[in-house]
Amino acid sequence: MDNRPIGIFDSGVGGLTVTNHIIKRLSKENIVYFGDTARVPYGSKSKDTITKFAKQDIRFLLKHNVKAVVIACNTVSSNSISELKSEFDVPIFGVVKPGAEAAAEKTKNKNVGVIATAATIRSGAYEKEILKIDNSINVYSKACPLFVPLVEEGWLNEDITMLTAKKYISCLINKNIDTIVMGCTHYPLLKDCIKETVGCNVELVDPAYDTAVNLNNYLIKNNMLHDDSPKGENKFYVSDNTDTFNKICVQALGKSFNANIINIEEY
Repeated sequence: MDNRPIGIFDSGVGGLTVTNHIIKRLSKENIVYFGDTARVPYGSKSKDTITKFAKQDIRFLLKHNVKAVVIACNTVSSNSISELKSEFDVPIFGVVKPGAEAAAEKTKNKNVGVIATAATIRSGAYEKEILKIDNSINVYSKACPLFVPLVEEGWLNEDITMLTAKKYISCLINKNIDTIVMGCTHYPLLKDCIKETVGCNVELVDPAYDTAVNLNNYLIKNNMLHDDSPKGENKFYVSDNTDTFNKICVQALGKSFNANIINIEEY
């Protein structure tokens, strides 16, 4: 048994969607979440900057003696995970590989769409992972950079959000996709909007679910689950005050949490 907490980080509040699945599957585990709200979004930044920020985020979580780190950010997972795994002596879980595996399993006509930040699309990470599984799958990718600020603003169901979704995703619908990967942890918060845009015949893949499954399996295999405490304790930290944090907490986790503000530049 290992009663140390699980560390989770994201560029902002989107990682709360991953946190939700982890809390549901591993309810006895303690969670430490960090959202880098001062520097969101990561998806418009260079690979070097993304990696630098991610290292600071992990160093902060390690101060809390975490037993594992979940990168609840597709941008970091697609650009920096190899370097992070080589630098830090802690199990690190990304969201790209689980999402790719789920997409390859769900598609029937082998036309898969990927929507993500510009940095994730530029990395080609989802396409590479999907083609490793089945090189006959056609992968069509589209960067949707405005989705993250819309979520951070709390505009989940506004007319402007629906119009933006239609503008971005129409080109993928024309490719006859039957599966679409929400390749940014912010995007599941726009699930209703995306679903209305793509229609009921297109499967939506949320990599957060499969990431939580992978984490659970790893902890079981390595005898690292928390003991029989009734319920885990959840702590939340951000790098800048945001009026939308509690609102998104309610959307993603079903209740509000207070977040402590820390200076991430110290790490």
